[in-house]
Amino acid sequence: MGDSAVILAQPGMLAVLAGVLGLLVGSFLNVVIHRLPRMMEREWREQAASLAEDNGLKDCAGRLRGAEPDTRYNLVVPGSRCPKCGHGIRAWENVPVVSYLVLGGKCSACRAAISPRYPIVEAVSGILATYVAWRYGITLAALGAMLFAWSLVALTVIDIDTQLLPDDITLPLLWAGLLFNLTATYAPLPEAVLGAAAGYSSLWAVYWLFRLATGKEGMGFGDFKLLAAIGAWLGWKMLPLVILLSSAVGAAVGIALIAARRHRRGAPIPFGPYLAAAGLIALLWGETINRTYLRLFL
Repeated sequence: MGDSAVILAQPGMLAVLAGVLGLLVGSFLNVVIHRLPRMMEREWREQAASLAEDNGLKDCAGRLRGAEPDTRYNLVVPGSRCPKCGHGIRAWENVPVVSYLVLGGKCSACRAAISPRYPIVEAVSGILATYVAWRYGITLAALGAMLFAWSLVALTVIDIDTQLLPDDITLPLLWAGLLFNLTATYAPLPEAVLGAAAGYSSLWAVYWLFRLATGKEGMGFGDFKLLAAIGAWLGWKMLPLVILLSSAVGAAVGIALIAARRHRRGAPIPFGPYLAAAGLIALLWGETINRTYLRLFL
């Protein structure tokens, strides 16, 4: 066994390396969180402009296209810049967590405050990767759990910011869950397929029952797709736990926000973060929770 293999065989060293990787991935997730909704908005504007043009509304199409600068904008270009002064972020200013602390949470050029969300996302991504590596070791399950956790982190923050759960994340996450379960990594494939179907259809049914009863939309279609993705990873048997946890936490947080007058009654509350948190808990500790419940109450 080579030196590198010996090092990776040590749980502590593997966890440290995974933590560093998680910090780097967290830095990239910040880019995804910031840019992906804007990329989606650009795409919607372009589609609306094309539709307007097809219907002879050239002035409207011109206004829609003129609302966005004619520059490339994706997850790679342009380079990261300070939103206040346009200062290009240099490599040493982009070291996860460390740069934020060294700079005192401010831009090195204009001293504008940098949101603490950036190091929080990086730190959470690193901590999750560290725990997953310590728990699963060098296995396919560890790789999948990291991808699952990082995707949920990105979806959580995007939903908080925009009340959107982009298909660009939820749908690949669903397919990835099914692929990982070809070898029953987290659940047998039939249970994963049923989990995807049951996850989507259960919230779809709740959505339509609520809409028929109240005339209002209680949740978005992105929530259906996210629960379907969680079902594809964990199988249908974990869905009751996921739904129970997400509903309980969501209700408690919503009531607390309203009581503290930090959220207006009737204003929508994103449900994605609660689904994501419940899915992550179910992945890491779901079997233990279910066994404990069965032992105590059945």
